[in-house]
Amino acid sequence: MKKSIMSWSWIFIVLFFTLGIVDIRFGILGLICMFVPIYLALRGGGKVHCAKYCPRGSMLGNFLKKLSFNNSLPKLINNKLVKNLMLLWMLGMFSISLIMAKGDFTKTAFAIFRMMAMSTSVGILMGILFKPRSWCQICPMGYATGLIDKRQKAKKTSA
Repeated sequence: MKKSIMSWSWIFIVLFFTLGIVDIRFGILGLICMFVPIYLALRGGGKVHCAKYCPRGSMLGNFLKKLSFNNSLPKLINNKLVKNLMLLWMLGMFSISLIMAKGDFTKTAFAIFRMMAMSTSVGILMGILFKPRSWCQICPMGYATGLIDKRQKAKKTSA
């Protein structure tokens, strides 16, 4: 079993945003945040990234403890329809951004940085209004890795 680094993995997201502000080309590093959870899920880890490694989850959990109103996330937000819509919306917006970048490295890096900044901002707002890691309940990456995990388990039981 892999050990959790959640107490300090927030450093990676802070470093990502700092480097991205200094030079937007560092925004390309956001691909790590997108591909590592998928890679771990495809290797049979399920949502291990969410529970043990996620830098955004670490930042939200560590920094919003005292700011958060600690309200439960409303069922209206925390349901399958909203999670599906969030995943489709994020994939759609990301795809449109990449198409508009037309292969330009700097524009691609900016598109990734912008998506990371937007989702982190929403996560911070949700973490203040609700519990610190409320974003994690509807996070498209966490939902996608959960879908991968369910599919892999279904394949094993039908085989």
